[in-house]
Amino acid sequence: QVQLVESGGGSVQAGVSLRLSCAASGLTFSRYSMGWFRQTPEKEREFVAAISRSGGRTFYAASVEGRFTISRDNAKNLVHLQMNSLKPEDTAVYFCAGDLFGRASMQPYNYNAWGQGTQVTVSS
Repeated sequence: QVQLVESGGGSVQAGVSLRLSCAASGLTFSRYSMGWFRQTPEKEREFVAAISRSGGRTFYAASVEGRFTISRDNAKNLVHLQMNSLKPEDTAVYFCAGDLFGRASMQPYNYNAWGQGTQVTVSS
């Protein structure tokens, strides 16, 4: 079955970088656009970034534009989120998601495969 497994989360201080990875299996990875979302207990799941099937198009939330970079390696079935200049407000559980219809959408309901999430905690 389709499986997405995130890794790379942790507890860091503000200003440093983290790189999240998501390993996909059980699917034809290149047919899926991919996204990263995040969630805290106080907020609904929030869009962070998305990437098209080929990786040629990327999209970002305004809150992370210029600090985060999404990328993918279709040969290795991996999608990454490079997070630089982390802020305490970036603290959340980060989820990897896949969309078979290739929409690279900002909307969580457009994604049909989800990982379990990885915690990122940024302290000031």
